[in-house]
Amino acid sequence: MLDVVALVLGGGRGQRLYPLTKFRSKPAVPLGGKYRIIDIPVSNCLNSDINRIFVLTQFNSASLNKHIVQTYKFDMFSGGFVDILAAEQTPDNANWFQGTADAVRQSIKHFAPYDVRYVLILSGDQLYQMDFREVIQCHQQRGAEITVACVRVTAAETSGLGIMKVQEDGRIIEFHEKPGLESLPGLCCPLPQRSTGDGKRDYLANMGIYVFHKEFLVDLLTQSSALDFGKDLIPEAVTKCKVFAYIYDGYWIDIGTIRSFFDANLALTASHPRFSFYDARRPTYTHPRNLPSSKLINCTLHQSIVADGCILSGADITRSIVGVRSRVGSGTTIKNSIVMGADIYETIEELAANAERGIPSIGIGSNCTIINTIIDKNVRIGDNVSIINAHNLQEKDEESHNIRDGIIVVPKGAVIPSATVI
Repeated sequence: MLDVVALVLGGGRGQRLYPLTKFRSKPAVPLGGKYRIIDIPVSNCLNSDINRIFVLTQFNSASLNKHIVQTYKFDMFSGGFVDILAAEQTPDNANWFQGTADAVRQSIKHFAPYDVRYVLILSGDQLYQMDFREVIQCHQQRGAEITVACVRVTAAETSGLGIMKVQEDGRIIEFHEKPGLESLPGLCCPLPQRSTGDGKRDYLANMGIYVFHKEFLVDLLTQSSALDFGKDLIPEAVTKCKVFAYIYDGYWIDIGTIRSFFDANLALTASHPRFSFYDARRPTYTHPRNLPSSKLINCTLHQSIVADGCILSGADITRSIVGVRSRVGSGTTIKNSIVMGADIYETIEELAANAERGIPSIGIGSNCTIINTIIDKNVRIGDNVSIINAHNLQEKDEESHNIRDGIIVVPKGAVIPSATVI
């Protein structure tokens, strides 16, 4: 076990992922058919021999708390834990978390008593696999006070990220949050560069992963009023502290928007995806559900992932992810979509009662067409439904669905009557 405590920043309201965050916090959003986003940073920690982990959150944390309690249990001798640190009002501070740095500042009283040397700060909305032991070793060897993990990006990708300028020894000398195009020429990375099919990756972007000496972090936050790491604290620190960059050359993507979340999920269906849940050396942990194997009756599947406990009958599914406990009726076509599944199975009696009342059962009915859609959990879709964005809308909000960047999102628990066309 490393001499480290990890803090996973659960994010704010998760507005960029709405309506997936309508009833849950961002880290609790389902991922890859059976996981949740929080499983990624926690699994990276556990695979890096870090087992003291706090998750900081303040919005819709009930489902996240339930998932963590049911999933991450350690024996009494390891000293390990994964605990929720929800924002709280106290006599000394009546404010909620005002930003990433403020969230850590308000949590000092919880993590400072632990006898550790380093604090590892992680974002809770990214998809990647990293050995944090390498980051911490780099931090130690350089005698850094702060280490910022970064990834190489193209010029086109810089506008929404924190971009840093580094010396040849890796020390960061400038940090610009979401720089304009006019600032880019002076921010090229002097270290060996990589080229890919989408352009030359010669800029270093902040991954939202930081290593601090614990005492240094406590002092820095106590003396500073900075609210956010990327916007305030790190840009201030590079001018007066020893701040170094750790360059990560593996796969990394921010899944904090509907579009990036959608694309990252569907990329998992590739024959050899850049992010793989099938690496036995770096398993991704999640809640063990003890579900039966999926049942596929006269189905056609192409480049798709079907999670545990599904019952699919006569469906045609292409480049899609079908989550746990999903039911799909005969003659239904699903293409380029994410079906998150259900939390429960309805009994035979409940299915019969639904039919009598004219209410769709949980799942997707018969003879439906679903394309470029995210269907959240516990959704009820009747027969002969088309969810295809027939008018090619980019943004729209309705009671039964939302459209974000051209992707239809059916929120958790929604009911779509038979013969509906979206």
